[in-house]
Amino acid sequence: MTKTSGLNFGGMQNAIYNAGLNGVLPEFPVDFATLETRAHDGLGPMLTNYVAGGCGDEHTQDSNSSAFHHWGMVPRMMVDCTERDLSIELFGHTYPTPLFMAPIGLNGEASQDRHGDMAAARASAQTGVPFCASTLANDPLEDVKQACGDTPAFFQLYTPKHKGLAESLITRAEAAGYSALVVTLDTWVTGWRPRDLNASNFPQLRGKVLQNYFTDPVFRSLLEKPPEEDPKAAIFTWAATFGQVLTWKDMEWFKSITKMPIVLKGICHPEDARRAVDSGADAVYCSNHGGRQANGGISTIDMLEDVVKASGDTPVLFDSGVRSGSDAVKALALGATAVGVGRPYTYGLALGGAEGAAFVLNSILAEADLLMAVNGYPTLDAVREAGAQRV
Repeated sequence: MTKTSGLNFGGMQNAIYNAGLNGVLPEFPVDFATLETRAHDGLGPMLTNYVAGGCGDEHTQDSNSSAFHHWGMVPRMMVDCTERDLSIELFGHTYPTPLFMAPIGLNGEASQDRHGDMAAARASAQTGVPFCASTLANDPLEDVKQACGDTPAFFQLYTPKHKGLAESLITRAEAAGYSALVVTLDTWVTGWRPRDLNASNFPQLRGKVLQNYFTDPVFRSLLEKPPEEDPKAAIFTWAATFGQVLTWKDMEWFKSITKMPIVLKGICHPEDARRAVDSGADAVYCSNHGGRQANGGISTIDMLEDVVKASGDTPVLFDSGVRSGSDAVKALALGATAVGVGRPYTYGLALGGAEGAAFVLNSILAEADLLMAVNGYPTLDAVREAGAQRV
């Protein structure tokens, strides 16, 4: 991929205003609050509970987004920001933007056709924002990767207890051409989620988003009958194999079976960041799972700076609570190499499939680009040099 300096993401607002002169309004909302409200109507109660819900009383989930408000940046004047460069280098690729699409385990159900993973992949192809595909999907990982087009993609792994199955999923992802393996560390057991519990609804136990398992030869070998003939048995086999407890010793095994860069997702403590680097992780992923797995924690943006320092020269990916372009820029100012967007693009899927998700991503990029222009930051290096301050 080539260098992408001078791309005018902020030009999106001119296109919107000019269209308005002809009476054409945006098809999708440009702000998160309106997007969320409309998407919840589109998703319906059960899916909304799963996608929007968090752990416990959702304090940590809410803090993830509200904590961005107590970080601020000081603008610099008399700087030529006619052109802004938002590109980054990661895993040997140059990306036009610092965003990526964070893994969402129910993407597949979010679009009207129930092929949301494919729609998310097409949005990635349209925007150049890489998609981190979840293990939990309604379409096989190979098809999802193909739909990403020329935009590199990452594969997120929920490590199963069955090592043969884990190796099969990883091998399939590498063969399909994924550029990195993102290993989630905090989901060997599901956190206490009252919204789902009150509705007695766990989508996977209803057979949702399990196609990566149902199409896997190792998983199918564990079954007496194919999933098409006995879906109930396949679902309970999935439940029995999901959720391997990982320790630092497992890094040696991961590195022995794949050449993909390994990203450890869920790192929030500086000492864990140091151990991740020492164990050979190619990137550290600072995330508290959007507040969905554990309540009572600290907002992720408040932990990011220490994780970055502890990670040294190792790239740090970040998500949890990003709702806008200004949120993304603040995370970059605190040292993140790349910033993951989660619920916003999934809400875009709910409203308009690939086009809805692409619109949301482009809106976030436009706001980030314009913030850099107004604040006197022509490059991401300038953003990081300026830093962010608690306010």
